[in-house]
Amino acid sequence: MSEVENIPKLRFPEFNGDWVEKKLGEVVKYTKGFAFKSNDYLDSGVRIIRVSDLGPASIKKDNNIYLSAENEHLYDRWKIRKNNIVITTVGSNPDLIESAVGRGIFITNDNEGLLNQNMLKFENGTQANNRFIHCFINSPKYIHHIKKIKRGNANQANITVKELLDFKLSISAKPEQQKIAAFLAAVDNKIEQLSKKQELLREYKKGLMQQIFSQAIRFKADDGSNFPDWNSGKLGNYGNLINGLTYSPDNIVNKGLLVLRSSNIQNGRISLNDKVYVSLEVSSEALTREDDILICVRNGSKRLIGKSTIINKNIPKSTHGAFMTVFRGESNKFISHWFQSSIYYKEVHKNLGATINSINGSDLKKFKTIFPTKPEQTKIASFLNSIDSKIKKVNKQLDESKQFKKALLQQMFV
Repeated sequence: MSEVENIPKLRFPEFNGDWVEKKLGEVVKYTKGFAFKSNDYLDSGVRIIRVSDLGPASIKKDNNIYLSAENEHLYDRWKIRKNNIVITTVGSNPDLIESAVGRGIFITNDNEGLLNQNMLKFENGTQANNRFIHCFINSPKYIHHIKKIKRGNANQANITVKELLDFKLSISAKPEQQKIAAFLAAVDNKIEQLSKKQELLREYKKGLMQQIFSQAIRFKADDGSNFPDWNSGKLGNYGNLINGLTYSPDNIVNKGLLVLRSSNIQNGRISLNDKVYVSLEVSSEALTREDDILICVRNGSKRLIGKSTIINKNIPKSTHGAFMTVFRGESNKFISHWFQSSIYYKEVHKNLGATINSINGSDLKKFKTIFPTKPEQTKIASFLNSIDSKIKKVNKQLDESKQFKKALLQQMFV
């Protein structure tokens, strides 16, 4: 945007003229959620959508509560409809996408449910297209505004509707809005298709692992013969555990030794979007190696305990933090898949501390295992790795599509 003109860098050629700055409250119609009574909750009927039911980009499908369908006509005002935008007015820090105060999601389906308290919905106004408006919601500029107006602490914050509606954005004429919205809808559709493909592949692998590790599916040797029976034992028989590094804020530097933490394990793979470096010397034993399995053993959330990933050859020289441990053994290519299975997580949940969300190394070594001989391990690992390669390819396509959309948003809006 130039100092004189209020126009985007990238624009459809048939449109011209400056965009106009407006407050959000000037271009949307909104309805506040209703405080439905918990005494009226049922196991079936018309679903109530609460703050906790909102995912980062859509309404979650689990943890449903309902009202009687007989009273549905009384609550028409609070029905969430296709093309609405739903925004929370309570939550946690705006940087935490999963539970952030002020986060907004675009509704793509009708009959999602009834809007509960501590939320509001935007409907299409006369001046603005909701899909166009949603492109501003959750943008860095919007999140900065939410940070300025939020009250409370990082875990329990709230915003007022009046201050939310003071958010300033620039809008074009309605025909240009509609063209931009239609174009971005096509991009979103591609992202949604890739997301579904990713989820289907993950569920497919999950189902196969359940059958493989319960021995409902068995592999055969190259000559067609059966492999020997699996051997029962303990995890400690297959490798060693290396505890993580303890460091203080004083040890953190801009460039040094990379420390891998729980935030670096994303969907079963290493992500280096969140990097921490320290200026400490560690033994060669404490440096991570290719095929090491990185495990989260302590964290504030039980759902994060036990999550793991295998270290690949592309990870730079690194160690791991105090809340992590590394499992190192000759069968790691096979065992890394076992660490993703429901059988492993059953062992995790049995061994969680009563008051502290953690598992200790001595308990981890005692986890019960039933593993095949090395030749069958190799077959299983190769088969599951081939599925991982397909998932990785879809992940790459999905990341590229999201980056493409991000670049578009930066250039198509003022």
